[in-house]
Amino acid sequence: MDLQAIKNRFGIIGNSPALNHALNIAIQVAPTDLTCLVTGESGVGKESFSHIIHQLSTRKHNPFIAVNCGAIPEGTIDSELFGHEKGSFTGAHEARKGYFETVNGGTIFLDEISELPHGTQARLLRVLESQEFIRVGSSKVQKTDVRVVAASNVNLLERVSTGRFREDLYYRLSTVPIKVPPLRDRREDIPLLFRKFCLDFADKYKATPIQLDDEAKELLMNYRWPGNVRELKNVAEQISVLAKNKVMTAAELREFLPDNQPSMLPALTGATHQAGDFTERELLYKVLFDMRNDITELKKIVFGLMSPEQVQKINFMPAETNGTPMQQGEKAVVLDSSAAPIEVEESLSLENSERELIKKALKKYRGRRKNAARELGISERTLYRKIKEYNIPE
Repeated sequence: MDLQAIKNRFGIIGNSPALNHALNIAIQVAPTDLTCLVTGESGVGKESFSHIIHQLSTRKHNPFIAVNCGAIPEGTIDSELFGHEKGSFTGAHEARKGYFETVNGGTIFLDEISELPHGTQARLLRVLESQEFIRVGSSKVQKTDVRVVAASNVNLLERVSTGRFREDLYYRLSTVPIKVPPLRDRREDIPLLFRKFCLDFADKYKATPIQLDDEAKELLMNYRWPGNVRELKNVAEQISVLAKNKVMTAAELREFLPDNQPSMLPALTGATHQAGDFTERELLYKVLFDMRNDITELKKIVFGLMSPEQVQKINFMPAETNGTPMQQGEKAVVLDSSAAPIEVEESLSLENSERELIKKALKKYRGRRKNAARELGISERTLYRKIKEYNIPE
């Protein structure tokens, strides 16, 4: 089937080689029943690939369902996927079919597959290997004929190495891997996408489509777009509604772009991370890095208030001159010509720092956990657990 015809049918915009390669793989694998693993950062459009695979398969007239594994509480996800019997747990007032039973003959798209609990991973592996499952609270084995397309915005092999994801399930899911490129690797597609979104929103809001001058286009293409296509679409909608001029300059466009570009956090040489793929250790690095910057700024202010004579009488070396933050319990002493030594003890408690970071993210997004979790680089379920653990008011 012609690639451009597929793009037109499913609303795919762009001509970058990486995007075309991913689409070609999806088209080739669609007529088979092979399990696919779609990987890519949040917002790149992984679900669109699951629709392409389903609609170009022999199952296209059967049910399709998309399940966000990260949005279902751990205690109920087995029931959602595999069903349960009456009385199998508190609140199970009647028997219920799960997705693998109701979508029999069709396709199920499991987004955020990395968030599945270990027990559910074992159940899913059995379905993939033998097309069998058991309802929660039952001992009867049932058969199902469901094609699985999974997606993840984190590196599953890293999860496997840390024991958070089953190795056998990973290799069973990734029979055919499809990598969707981030928007920053498709720079030539950004103006095309922006133009399409602006035309759509102009039609929706009965307005004149927004256009960009050359400098504004260059700014649009050089922005990193951590939220990928989803973020670009949101910015296009804001501009379509709020822009005063229909031909935007770079200065006007800059007002609509977030000023918190991702910072380069300390990392191992050669290591690569996808957006949203941060461990708790890396989250701590971010906290420490931000605190170090705050301390540096505070020193500048203090030195600015001191006279040259007082500065000359300082007889200490800062604890972070070797490029590393002060360790817990270390003290920095500032000597003044007329005052007694003042001791400043830095508390670098991981729990306190993490709590404050979560509070800031929730405040920034006005309590919207999904946006806060994306900002912090953790899943919404992990954020919810942290909120409960630290007793943070929402």
